[in-house]
Amino acid sequence: MFTAEQNEVLTRVGPGTPMGDLFRSFWIPFLLSSELEVDGPPKRVTLLGENLVAYRDTQNRVGLLDRHCAHRRADLFFGRNEDCGLRCTYHGWKFDITGQALELPAEPEGTPLIKDAKIKAYPTREAGGVIWTYMGPKEKEPKDIPLLDWTAVPPTHRAATKRLQENNWAQAVEGGLDSSHVSFLHRAFTQVQAATTTKEGHLVQRPIYMVKDTRPTFHIHKTDYGFAIGARRIASDTEYYWRLSQFLMPAFTIIPTAEGRPLTGHFWVPIDDATCWAYTFSWHPQRPLTDEEWEEYGSGAQIHAAVDENFRPLANKDNTYKLDREMQRKENYTGIVGVGIQDMSVQESMGVITDRSKELLGASDAAIVYWRRLMIDQALQLKEKGKLPLGVETPKAYQVRSGAVLLPKEADPFKAMAQSIFLQPA
Repeated sequence: MFTAEQNEVLTRVGPGTPMGDLFRSFWIPFLLSSELEVDGPPKRVTLLGENLVAYRDTQNRVGLLDRHCAHRRADLFFGRNEDCGLRCTYHGWKFDITGQALELPAEPEGTPLIKDAKIKAYPTREAGGVIWTYMGPKEKEPKDIPLLDWTAVPPTHRAATKRLQENNWAQAVEGGLDSSHVSFLHRAFTQVQAATTTKEGHLVQRPIYMVKDTRPTFHIHKTDYGFAIGARRIASDTEYYWRLSQFLMPAFTIIPTAEGRPLTGHFWVPIDDATCWAYTFSWHPQRPLTDEEWEEYGSGAQIHAAVDENFRPLANKDNTYKLDREMQRKENYTGIVGVGIQDMSVQESMGVITDRSKELLGASDAAIVYWRRLMIDQALQLKEKGKLPLGVETPKAYQVRSGAVLLPKEADPFKAMAQSIFLQPA
């Protein structure tokens, strides 16, 4: 049974907590690049329970600072972004991207106070259409961000979006690891599927094998960045259908897809213990995304969600995710439009932090159980022994993909797919 103490370690991410320290060992995304403009308005950021403010300065550098001025603790969100610094509107104190005060205009000329006028600041980098930060000890800062596949392709080859999710980050990650739920939560009914089946036997929404076999068996493959999950379904008397997904520390997943189609992945970033950002990335390694693909991502009808100006999904718990009972009866399993919103509806329905001691787990939860043990072990090893988590020192190991494929029953899926584009970029 999962205990209350284990749940505490798994879910809490504030400063000084084991899982909070684990996240602070990595470079993590905190904004889309498009959210900040040169000399534009600063933006409030809450990340791992810390209240911060971000801005892009005159030289296109991004600062991530303590939200409150070193003087009288006024909120720097109200500040003026001007001439390579963020100026507090209370008394004009101005801070650069390192948190160091540049000017104290209300103080005597040449005041020595300026040397001590400094606020907390975190380093930042940009890659893949997002802005990253490292919030851990300076002496342990990793040299590189995790070198995920989508960070290296041109902007024309990738789409990056985010949505607010109003529950603990761990519930969201667990949804990304659970390959059995796609046979139900994301199912379109037969009469809908028949019109969208390709000659290869794949549905636009779901491969037909996940509808025919709803009882996958799970196989875990350990890696130096986390682990890969093989979900095996019966395709015929001689073949299995394998979905190989990836979990990459601390909270990345890559979703299986058929060869030739764009790949998709998530990163769930804890805002605090009660909310998280769900970043969604779609990319194609070899070609630009098509107009049809961009249209799909913008529609909110699949994995990317339609959101408001604050990145809250338009379909949310306040409007019951726009659930349509007639749709649920005739068209799909949930009556909810969009894979991302379908996921969010069940994950938020568990409560802000679900009580895992009341769960009744089964064979389909093998990856979930493995993930929980891994995360708790990694967090406690860091806290108690100072051992860095998996992946921190191996950013190039993140250059992997996921895939879905038919294989002869005797084939080893991990060996077979390691030789394809799914496990290692071409």
